[in-house]
Formats: sequence, structure tokens, C-alpha cells
Amino acid sequence: MIIGDAGPLRLLLEASLPVQAVMLVLTMASVVSWAMIFYKRKIFKLAYRQADQFEDIFWAAEDLNPLYRRISATRHSASGMEHIFESGYKEFARIGEQAAPNTQVVLEGAQRAMHVALGREAEYLETQLPFLATVGSTSPYIGLFGTVWGIMDTMRALGSVQYATIAMVGPGISETLIATAMGLFAAIPAGIAYNLFSHQSDRLLSRYDAFTDEFSSILQRYVHSYTRPQ
Repeated sequence: MIIGDAGPLRLLLEASLPVQAVMLVLTMASVVSWAMIFYKRKIFKLAYRQADQFEDIFWAAEDLNPLYRRISATRHSASGMEHIFESGYKEFARIGEQAAPNTQVVLEGAQRAMHVALGREAEYLETQLPFLATVGSTSPYIGLFGTVWGIMDTMRALGSVQYATIAMVGPGISETLIATAMGLFAAIPAGIAYNLFSHQSDRLLSRYDAFTDEFSSILQRYVHSYTRPQ
């Protein structure tokens, strides 16, 4: 919307330095947020697909030794359930190679390794989410600061004239509204994305945790019947 000859671009260029700084910060926050949103969307989509694929392979396997060897032999680092499985089975095999291993020590070692791997996966999934939460919660207040500053400048300018007109106050008011709008534009997508990705992270971690318990039960049966991994 144009008031007189003051279009949005001109309003931005003629805004006071504090308001321009606010708009620059909000623009950068919005750009970084959208980059993170697309990146995290890709990460979660891949994590769900890998979890589905690994569960199918895991439960179809009659012997876990070949599965472990295949995962260990791959060039890329295991992630998600693969990482938890590899960590647990590796520790299980390492302790199991000892002469007359204590069954409780074997199980506790494998479970400890799996919980460490689970913690790393949680850290990986939740990376960058605090930034989205920060943008979503603080951007409206940053925009409000620009709004307040713009209104202060407008009121200060009006104090030096005898008669005020719409043409005089319009650009200043428009400037403040742009700062408010930019704050909301940065905050709303970031807040929605944070809530969505947090929910997806919780669901994935619940699946990982359930898999850890199920795999622990399988290892317990391995120990009690004990067959040393080859």
C-alpha cells in the first residue's frame, strides 16, 4: 500500500537506523529459519524412512550376526535405529568374547551402549530446534521494539510543527507497521515448525526407546541360552 509517494521500499530506506536494524535482524532470522525448516524437514523424512526400513530388516533377520557385520562394514556412519543396534550389539559381542562372561555384565554393557547411542540420536534430532523456538518467541517483541521506536520518531517530528496532517504521520506509522508485520512473518513459521518438529522428534525417540527395550529382551535371551557371537 502506498501513502502519497511513499512506497514500502522507500519507507524501509528512509526509516531510522534503529528501525532498519530491527528489520535487518528480522529478515536474517526469517531467512535462517526457513533454511532450517527445509533442512529439518529433510532430516525427519529420512529418519522415518530409515526407521521403517531397518525395522523390517531387523525383524525379518533370523540371525543378528550377519546384520551386524553388514552394518559395521558400510562406509557411512549408522544412524537412528541402526546406530542403536550397532552400538548395543558391538558391546554385547565385545564383552561376550571374554571367558565365562557374567550375564548381567553383558546385558548392562549392551544397554549402556544403546542408551548412549540413543542420547546422541536425540541430540541430533533436536539440533537447531532451540533456534526456531527462540525466533518464534522473540521476533514479535523485536518487531514491537521497531514499532515503538518508529512511533517515538513520529511523535518527536510532530512536536516541531504547528499543524499535523496525514501526509506527515502516514510514512512514520507505515514504517512501524512494517516492523510489526516482519516480526510476525518471522515468528509464525518458526513457531509452527518448532512445534511440528518437536512432536516428530518425540515420536521418533519413542520408537527408538521401544526398540532399545525390545532389543534388550532379545539380547537377554541370547545370554541365557549363551551363544557367543561370531
